[in-house]
Amino acid sequence: MKTLRLISQRIAGVLVVILVPFLLIMTSVRLLLNPLFLEIEYRMPNFPADTYGFSLQDRLHWADISVNYLLNNSDISYLGNQEFADGTSIYNQRELSHMADVKVLFQALLKYWLIGLAVLLGIWLWSWKYGWWSSFRQSLSIGGWITVGLIITILVFVVSNFYALFTDFHELFFTGNSWIFLYTDTLIRLFPLRFWEDCFIYLGIFSLIGGGLLGWFLRRKTK
Repeated sequence: MKTLRLISQRIAGVLVVILVPFLLIMTSVRLLLNPLFLEIEYRMPNFPADTYGFSLQDRLHWADISVNYLLNNSDISYLGNQEFADGTSIYNQRELSHMADVKVLFQALLKYWLIGLAVLLGIWLWSWKYGWWSSFRQSLSIGGWITVGLIITILVFVVSNFYALFTDFHELFFTGNSWIFLYTDTLIRLFPLRFWEDCFIYLGIFSLIGGGLLGWFLRRKTK
């Protein structure tokens, strides 16, 4: 019985190590999906203006609606029914198809994020109740350091060749070239490459802070 308990605790510890990077990264993603980030990003120095006519307020308005679509329970008609003042749709069919794919991916990741948080909470309560809190903290620490290493690797790619990283990311999660658009398309006008490069950087910074705090602070506590 004792051996089975030890094995179960070790499996739980490995699960914590695996969960920590995913939970930290997804928490960072969720932090970026809010109107405040859009307000900050569009006002960043040297952020590229839209050469086809969107003002700052236009970008904030349509980008906020697009982010809301990813977070709410509406189908693609939520975006399909959005129109400019002249009656044309803000997104064409190719863009709508891609946004629908993005929502499916994000909603799945969001669900796994919430499940992961619940699992981590359950393991924490288990470790506290049955006296292996020190091992749980050590697993959190290891997961934190793994997150730091992973994020540093990603940031190196962001700095060295972000376009290649961006391309590989889309080819991994989306089929074909469904994510490639014209510069005149609304998605590119609202979210140019600079926007996504900054997103990766902010995501990296938030995740580094979280991983570093877990790795450093909890490692010291377990000594």
